[in-house]
Amino acid sequence: MPKPKQFGPRNHTNPLIWCAAIICAIISVLVIITGIFVFLGYLTIKPKVPKISVGSASLDTIYFDQTSLLTVQVTVVIRAENDNAKAHASFSHTRFALNFRGQTIAYLVNDPFSVTANSSVDFNYVSQSSPIPLNPEAAEAVNLSLRQGVMVFELKGTTRTRWRVGLIGSHFPIVFGLPTSVAS
Repeated sequence: MPKPKQFGPRNHTNPLIWCAAIICAIISVLVIITGIFVFLGYLTIKPKVPKISVGSASLDTIYFDQTSLLTVQVTVVIRAENDNAKAHASFSHTRFALNFRGQTIAYLVNDPFSVTANSSVDFNYVSQSSPIPLNPEAAEAVNLSLRQGVMVFELKGTTRTRWRVGLIGSHFPIVFGLPTSVAS
């Protein structure tokens, strides 16, 4: 009976390669378990993005003369809301521009602040403009607005918000812009 042919020396896998493979397998399993834990925590908490809005706005003073110079004082209440039941929210880099017909009247700026879970915080801004020179079209629009009893201002800006529960957290920039109507 013939002997089976040998195809050369058999190479065995180095034990260091086996150790590296086992360590990589353990790390992979830990990453998968951590991902499942974070996902289940996210589904349990169901976080909502905190929001910022205009609570109210009022035109306190308006002075419009025959030379088409407009001076106004506007009070704007900005409301920061956190609808999360278990998450604390913080806002930073808050800066809004109050505009009238494309001209910036004032900048509404706030230092970083926090909003606790399921609550809101209001900020009152009183801004007085310096005299704004108006072109004839804008002056006519102001006259029409005074007759109607409503002037439209625009509030545009940004803020950054961050919510955090334990190790789970997120960071969102909020871009904010909408026309604000105030009664004269």
